[in-house]
Amino acid sequence: MPQQSRRKRLCLVIIISVSLLMTIFGLSPAVAKKESKADKEFEILTLSAKPDLVSGGDVLIRINVPKTVPLHQVRVELNGTDVSDVFRLMRDEGKQNNRNRFMIGLLDGLKIGSNVLFVRANGQGKGRPSAELQIVNYPITGPMFSGVHEDPFICQTEQFEIGNGETLGEPLDEACSVLRRVDYVYRSTENIFKPLAYPFPDALPGDLVYTTTTEGKSVPYIVKLETGTINRSIYQTAILDDPDQPGPDLWSVDSAWNGRIVYKFGGGCRGGWYVQGNTTGGVLDDLMLSQGFATASASLNVFGNNCNDLLCAETMMMVKERFIESYGMPRYTIGWGCSGGSYQTHQIGDNYPGLLDGIVPQCSFPDVGFGTIHTLADSRLLENYYENNAGVAWTEEELRAVSGFGVFNSIPNLSDGAARIDPVPNRPDRLSAEFKPDVPEDLRYDPDANPSGARATVYDHTVNVYGKDPVTGFALRPLDNVGIQYGLEALNSGQITKEQFLDLNEKIGGFDIDANYIAERTLANLDATRRAYETGRMLSGGAGLKSIPILDFDLLYTDLVEGGDIHMKFQHFSTRERLIKANGHADNQIMWSGGGTITDLILGSPRLQFILREALAKIDHWIANIELDKSDDPQSVKVLRNKPNDLVDGCWTKEDVPTFIDEPQFFGGVGTSVCNNIYPAFPFPRMVAGGPLANDIVKCQIKEIDYSDYSVGFTDDEKARLGSIFPTGVCDWSLPGVEQRQLIGTWLSFGPSPVNFYKVE
Repeated sequence: MPQQSRRKRLCLVIIISVSLLMTIFGLSPAVAKKESKADKEFEILTLSAKPDLVSGGDVLIRINVPKTVPLHQVRVELNGTDVSDVFRLMRDEGKQNNRNRFMIGLLDGLKIGSNVLFVRANGQGKGRPSAELQIVNYPITGPMFSGVHEDPFICQTEQFEIGNGETLGEPLDEACSVLRRVDYVYRSTENIFKPLAYPFPDALPGDLVYTTTTEGKSVPYIVKLETGTINRSIYQTAILDDPDQPGPDLWSVDSAWNGRIVYKFGGGCRGGWYVQGNTTGGVLDDLMLSQGFATASASLNVFGNNCNDLLCAETMMMVKERFIESYGMPRYTIGWGCSGGSYQTHQIGDNYPGLLDGIVPQCSFPDVGFGTIHTLADSRLLENYYENNAGVAWTEEELRAVSGFGVFNSIPNLSDGAARIDPVPNRPDRLSAEFKPDVPEDLRYDPDANPSGARATVYDHTVNVYGKDPVTGFALRPLDNVGIQYGLEALNSGQITKEQFLDLNEKIGGFDIDANYIAERTLANLDATRRAYETGRMLSGGAGLKSIPILDFDLLYTDLVEGGDIHMKFQHFSTRERLIKANGHADNQIMWSGGGTITDLILGSPRLQFILREALAKIDHWIANIELDKSDDPQSVKVLRNKPNDLVDGCWTKEDVPTFIDEPQFFGGVGTSVCNNIYPAFPFPRMVAGGPLANDIVKCQIKEIDYSDYSVGFTDDEKARLGSIFPTGVCDWSLPGVEQRQLIGTWLSFGPSPVNFYKVE
């Protein structure tokens, strides 16, 4: 009896639809023996996580049983303990004669560290088949591959609103943990979610509505909402629950769920450090849930809580593992997010392939550390020059031409955004060091009062990748503007004068490590620069992204908003350029233009909701087509072959009921295409300086000044002055950047996992 009781504690028996038992991560699952020997040997596969990256003490397992082994002779051991009764025999649909038999089980009770799962044919004699798999389990509090956890870290469970009118309450430990809980809500005739008691009442609420899923099922619109903590993050999952059906759980698949997950990534960045966060990307999303999609998200998948794509990837991986262990394997997972959410869809999709099977980035950027930061930093320098250092007269229109932006006010607007690289708090002249109010003042960095305090910058938040300065302890910084000729194209087009060009480049200066203005240009640390490229902090586009569908929609079109805005159309094309550079094409990226304003987004514009519904339907169709393709061709080939014929580039008109204009999207202004007439794109400071649209060069290589590069002539005195401004030369944008190189691999670890470990000296 004690042995049997222990086995029950170690496991749950699963009865689940075979169609949902698909291997995770989009890669070949971990197997103990070669597939060609499957008829004679066991195979052990981990379904809910990679075998070297299991968390929380449990893992969903599949064991393929050779046809030569009688079922009563199968014995499974975990760390020497018999756990055979965990597993239930399954058969592939339509298979006969005991072929393609497999067993499914949820192993519980894994110890921290290495575990051995062993399966064999019981009995006597030599040569009986067996297989063994090492499973490495990590604490549910993490970390796994993101490196040492950030400190300080402020819990916010007591502020987190579950969605049923309650909050989570105080944390249980320093890891900000709470007990996992399940709540229910329903959609009412008022088009809002309301709490629902469980067990369900005999008479369901009179204002409960029904919804029809993508599978044509009409079901009561009741949502099972799970909330807990993983990786010091608050996570939530949501899934339809038809009270007339068993489940949804591992034992029974409620047909109200259409078998897909939409993982929602939240936006922001400013203030996104040293806190747990009190929001997720929003799992109670009517657009997804009403159609039968399950949703998942976590507080550390909101960039406004955690501006670190590496930690976001780890958290998403762990939350997805939890979902699978609760409800079984999804058919596929769609990544969905705007702004800071787009960073995550791009970088998780590229650097940790298999977590996402397709993505819908909106109001998008390629990455936070470069595609965004370069433009913010340049804007702050331009604003400071204009306000404080200019030795010649400028009009706003002339400086706008130097920036490239659609409106002048984007310069000060983006300058404010550069607070994310400024660690000094409470500057009187500009935004800096933005913390959430929960982070106590005495924990914050101050160069005088608290030099060892928490530094609120993208670089310090990603110190596990960039490394530390051994003297200061601050994160090394891949930021540079040496050799950049600001306003070069504006000079050549006659929009600014030679004197303005010379004065600007003479006085624009740079930043020291505390983001103070200095006369010298900013100089990048070359180790940090190399690491940015090698590890995918600078989005490559040539890894996982080449093999998944991408539907990019500029949910926010704000290039011409009078007050300026960070969400600019060129960023979408920067990502496309990187895909082309890495893969020779961007045919797996569809681009839709036609976004709205921030107000439209906040108010839930019916026009935007209509387009987003179309986007979800199109990406779902695309991935479903790929899923049906059983050929042995590479996934990147399947993605292109199975793109729906009606899914093409284009733009949506501005009417309340928009019309789609089928037209290839390309970077251009008014007069270059129908869509660009409606939604023109504008360049950015480094592009006006001659840099590439890909915006993927941290530090440019230098060449001698070549006066044929200018459409104006310089006097000898002006040449001498230009030489003194650029004593080592000017940017040669035709060459790769200094230390620019290919991504060295995917699924990189910065500790504690030793698999694919990337050592930062």
